[in-house]
Amino acid sequence: MCFKKFSFAAQNCYQLNIGKFYAKHFMAQKLTKRSTDYSKWYNEIVVNADLAENSAVRGCMIIKPYGYAIWENMQAQLDKMFKATGHQNAYFPLFVPKSLFEAEEKNAEGFAKECAVVTHYRLKNDPENKGKLMVDPEAKLEEELVVRPTSEAIIWNTYRNWIQSYRDLPILINQWANVVRWEMRTRLFLRTAEFLWQEGHTAHATQSEALEEAQSINRLYADFVENFMAIPVIQGVKSESERFAGALETYCIEALMQDGKALQAGTSHFLGQNFAKAFDVKFATAEGGLDHVWATSWGVSTRLIGALIMTHSDDNGLVLPPNLAPIQVVIVPIYKGEEQQAEVAAVAKTLQKQLEDVNVRVKFDNRDKFKPGFKFNEYELKGVPLRVAIGPKDIENKTFEIARRDTLTKAVIDDQNAITYIQDQLEQMQSDLFEKAKNFREAHITEVDDFESFKETLKTKGGFISAHWDGTAATEVAIKNSTKATIRCIPTDGALEAGICVYSGKPSQQRVLFAKAY
Repeated sequence: MCFKKFSFAAQNCYQLNIGKFYAKHFMAQKLTKRSTDYSKWYNEIVVNADLAENSAVRGCMIIKPYGYAIWENMQAQLDKMFKATGHQNAYFPLFVPKSLFEAEEKNAEGFAKECAVVTHYRLKNDPENKGKLMVDPEAKLEEELVVRPTSEAIIWNTYRNWIQSYRDLPILINQWANVVRWEMRTRLFLRTAEFLWQEGHTAHATQSEALEEAQSINRLYADFVENFMAIPVIQGVKSESERFAGALETYCIEALMQDGKALQAGTSHFLGQNFAKAFDVKFATAEGGLDHVWATSWGVSTRLIGALIMTHSDDNGLVLPPNLAPIQVVIVPIYKGEEQQAEVAAVAKTLQKQLEDVNVRVKFDNRDKFKPGFKFNEYELKGVPLRVAIGPKDIENKTFEIARRDTLTKAVIDDQNAITYIQDQLEQMQSDLFEKAKNFREAHITEVDDFESFKETLKTKGGFISAHWDGTAATEVAIKNSTKATIRCIPTDGALEAGICVYSGKPSQQRVLFAKAY
């Protein structure tokens, strides 16, 4: 069989036809409007922007290259920040012996319902069902293994061997890993049975050192989320019922999504000596005594990608802040014929090199099977911050058309000023996204002083409700059962203010933030 090489004209015809097909198909995939169905809109962005998809395992997801590139950028920045503060990376096993998992009772009780457990280590052919496999009953493990929902147990059992003296402290360890929490109701990125995260686990000689560690990591998380993700957060502590299982205090950062629901973006836990006592981790003090070690743990996960989507995106698709966008600038060529294609490509490649030289992440999309209109739609859906269009007229006029994803505005810029303009626009877009999200959050923090106003605000406006709480778990549960709103945080920068609990009428010393949450 013989194949003839297409002429350029034939290729151009093929390009036109397939481009029309994909453009038609693409335009048919218009997103559901946020105002119509926020949940559906979110799911459509995740899938259509090529971030992730459901897997063959219920509740688990496949993170696609574009989605994983966003996670890699998050990892790189956080890893840099962790190492700058003296932390080192290590790796611990995925499997935790059940006896170790049970050692710290509150932690074990808190995660027990979400645990996946390995009981056997081998399969064999099923004699009653040819071609099928069955669990080998003779391959039962002597001790069942918990697939880690979190790593405190395996890590503190290890620290017992690492720590003998105050000279061995502090230990500042971070782990990049996956964990499994068998969620019944799942949603891509926001809540999955398996997810990626980082978890820090530190050991200290004094209570004050451990407290400062937990607080400083919470500030680090706030710095990262605000300055790199352009998401404003409120720093605070959790109520006792919302604390991490086994913690004495949980510090948190809370963000507000466009639908008025809150999302916990990161947590940092002061564990006291609970895990050190559970695993008998003691050290010889500088004064010659013997004491249990003080501990912290902290983490953020791939749910941050969900926060990114829900904070910035619009009815046209994903909107990415430049600091985290895998592609900050895309160059789309516009041409007719082979001669124009070569001319435009030469200019585009020069611009690409100039942008790469100033550390801008840039892509020149020179695919010849898709029309410019299709590419414009594709990169708009994927949230690429800036798009540069280059055609013969642009070359003739020595200009570029540059479009911003967030505002959907265009500008024609002289080619001599293009690099500076692009750098300025990326910086401006990062700032504008943060300010837009911050203004939305501020407009959706409402002070209320009675329970009827509480319920009405939650129903009609949503967002954070700033209200007095008497500090009791009973009142917290009653409000949750009545409204599905929980205490998202007790703000650390909130001033003490005497008042009356919005539900019980009992005395209160400070307002806390309630919201419905993911």
